[in-house]
Amino acid sequence: MVDSENSYGERVSRLVGWGHWFAFFNIIAAMLVGTRYIAASPWPDTLLGQIYLLTSWIGHFGFLVFALYLLVLFPLTFIVPSRKLFRLLAVCFATFGLTVLLIDTQAYQSINLHLSPVVWELLFNDESSPVSSDLQHLFIVLPPIFLAQLALSEWVWKKQRKLSHKHVGRPLTAVFFLCFISSHLIFIWADAYFYNPITIQKANFPLSYPMTAKSFMEKHGLLDREEYLQKLKENEGAVDLVSYPLTEIEFNRRSENLNVLIVSINNLRSDMLTAETMPVSYGFALNNQNFTNHYSSSNDDLGVFGLMYGLPSSYASSIKAQGTAPLFMSILRDQGYSFKLYSGDNFEDDIYRDTIFRKFPMVDLTVQQEGETNPPVVSDLTAIKRWQADIESGAGKPWFSYIEITTVDNFDAYQPQGTNLSPEQQFIAAYSAAATAADGEFAKILQTIADQGLMNNTVIILTSNHGTEFNETKTRSWGSNTNYSQYQLRVPMVVHWPGKLAADYTHMTSHLDLSATIMQDLSGVSTNVKNYSSGRNLFDERKRKWIIAGDTRELALITPTDTTVVDKFGNYSLYDHNYRKLDDKNPKLPILMQGFTELQRFYAKSQ
Repeated sequence: MVDSENSYGERVSRLVGWGHWFAFFNIIAAMLVGTRYIAASPWPDTLLGQIYLLTSWIGHFGFLVFALYLLVLFPLTFIVPSRKLFRLLAVCFATFGLTVLLIDTQAYQSINLHLSPVVWELLFNDESSPVSSDLQHLFIVLPPIFLAQLALSEWVWKKQRKLSHKHVGRPLTAVFFLCFISSHLIFIWADAYFYNPITIQKANFPLSYPMTAKSFMEKHGLLDREEYLQKLKENEGAVDLVSYPLTEIEFNRRSENLNVLIVSINNLRSDMLTAETMPVSYGFALNNQNFTNHYSSSNDDLGVFGLMYGLPSSYASSIKAQGTAPLFMSILRDQGYSFKLYSGDNFEDDIYRDTIFRKFPMVDLTVQQEGETNPPVVSDLTAIKRWQADIESGAGKPWFSYIEITTVDNFDAYQPQGTNLSPEQQFIAAYSAAATAADGEFAKILQTIADQGLMNNTVIILTSNHGTEFNETKTRSWGSNTNYSQYQLRVPMVVHWPGKLAADYTHMTSHLDLSATIMQDLSGVSTNVKNYSSGRNLFDERKRKWIIAGDTRELALITPTDTTVVDKFGNYSLYDHNYRKLDDKNPKLPILMQGFTELQRFYAKSQ
């Protein structure tokens, strides 16, 4: 059907005018829907941050809707011969666009991600999940939106001339244009000068890509390169603030005042605790509380962060920037404990000096002691001897000790000589020999505790920062920090707790559980564990749906049957218990949502 009442030029001219006003009112609609992003994001605590939020909200949705009009509907103005058909197409397109925007707001509020093909598949693959149901309910609004768009289309068509005569089109266009340009200029400045209240808003809105222009600013003398590099170095740790704990810690009883000794044999996988390889540690496990299904919170050195803080590794940079000490150690200090901290490599890893033990006295093994004739050699044996000397000197108050044994880290020194073993067999043989040597060092520690009569008033914890893989996943993975298989995450967790019966615990436990256990069972903390940890009491045998691991780039959610790994862009992979990739299955949305929530729960609400 072709209109005959107007010439082609007149019809096109009127449709173009109608399209502009139709797009304007849809901009207003998109802005109203966009307030859901603002409600789900932290409110800026500075005036400039609030101004940027307002200008980017107006400018971004104004640009987004009008750009879609120009790219899709405007060309159709010259192609579709019927004004009624064109308006129907415009109504359908606007209805679709607003519906997708609503779904995106729901995804952003639920899992803090905008829509992408991966996120879309994830959200709708499980019809039984509450979030999927909520999202599918949004499709109920399709008919009302369609009817509203039809009414808007007709109203604008009838009022087009009157609207044009009001001469408000250009001022409104100027407002949207100025807000769009201003928001990008403000972000350019904020990005160059590390203004966090603005830069953290970068991903608030969908399809938002704020401009940066550091090279341009430097070229035109608006940015000093040396000053920028200095600020970049200073702001490498500029991160979101963490509320740790979330509420004030309360107590329901006095501390038991037991000594606490944590021995971390770094790089030790759980299946090394055998009678043949580590006889002392094996006997220790038989006679105490042995958690046989225990996982580190990371596959690298950040595992010790989860052990001491009870928080996922993603919080490490924020905790470091704030200079926050492990909560259970701060409580022990307040309860009068002394601290004795030793490492076979003199705490070479920066995470100890910069974060975990930043506020506590670490023993420097390079300092020559009284009576020593030669400069001390930094080693596990040196660390143990220093610790033994401190323990034997005695002290009237309870103490906390952390001993880092690094022998297994340096297992290359235990390579078998003169054998015909393959490289793989040499790797495993050297590792096992190093584990046996570390077992002998642990024996010296236990013997000291026994000789000093401290077994009945000392909590002893044997564990590791992460495990080691012998290529069991058949992915050329040797060592650690390459995947989240059980071989790189499962580590020993053996506890000697005076008054508790020896037992094997087979329920899933995590490094995130240790600090909560010490705070509840030793220090008398009554505050709900969720207010200071992502873990729970080690002795809580209730079935858990998942445990969390990962680093600053990836999240791993481990269940009894599978492991889901998600990167910071929302891309995910699903693996079975043996870490074989499952391409034909999708992860369970509730588990993913709970994991994402845990990674956000301790961040301060106001930035």
